Amino acid sequence: MDFALNPVDGTRIAYTVTGAPDGPPVLLVHGSLLSHQIWRTFGYVRALRETYRVILVDQRGHGRSDAPRSEGAYRMDRVTADLVAVLDAVDVRAVHYVGYSFGGRSGLHLAVAYPNRVASALIGGAGAGSQRGALDGLFFDGSADVLAERGMAGFVDEWAARRRFPVDSGTRAAFLRNDSAAFAAYFRASDADPGLSDDAVRTLGIPMLFSVGSRDVQRIDDTRRTAALVPGAEYVELPGYDHATAVAAPESVELTRDWLDRMTSLDSAVS
Repeated sequence: MDFALNPVDGTRIAYTVTGAPDGPPVLLVHGSLLSHQIWRTFGYVRALRETYRVILVDQRGHGRSDAPRSEGAYRMDRVTADLVAVLDAVDVRAVHYVGYSFGGRSGLHLAVAYPNRVASALIGGAGAGSQRGALDGLFFDGSADVLAERGMAGFVDEWAARRRFPVDSGTRAAFLRNDSAAFAAYFRASDADPGLSDDAVRTLGIPMLFSVGSRDVQRIDDTRRTAALVPGAEYVELPGYDHATAVAAPESVELTRDWLDRMTSLDSAVS
């Protein structure tokens, strides 16, 4: 992987580029506790690489990117600066953005703060609202304290106990590779994130598609509400999927490919 340097705080952000070198650029951004590898695992890269220049990034604290341990390091302005640094590193002015969960929130903040850097956005399982209690809702109450006091192994054990069925070996291994102190800071910063104002969301003037699993009880209301605020935005529910499974759904991969095909067809028509 290569690394881009955030000019604000010096955090190194890992990224890699694959697919068609001269294709329209697409940035794929993962959710919490994951990495760029999900886009390969779930078939997105395979579906897009023949047509698109696919940029995969590890968000700060995740994967091979630096993992600062201060809560302030995970403010959304730092996260959006990371993404701009990656776009600058690969010499891309404006990108078609695809993000899920934390990656979806990152995309919303990027589009508001740097509207000229986003040509279109597909936001999955995420809205613009306050994140108070959101990660506890996905995992369990007091999750940041468990990360800080008992480490990642303790966090995974507690999560498994609360949901009453084992964490699969692949997920456990992926989680255990992460820095628990950095994630405690990230969880607390996320909990303090007030989100974007309705007025800020209404300024978004790019084509946007919001998708969410029909059983995603933690995120469906915020996703639906945010989509309704964005002028001309599209909204799709994926029947039968919750927050953990929607990103892995074959329907989600197909939706992403079809959306990007439509967006890049518009680009061709304009040019």
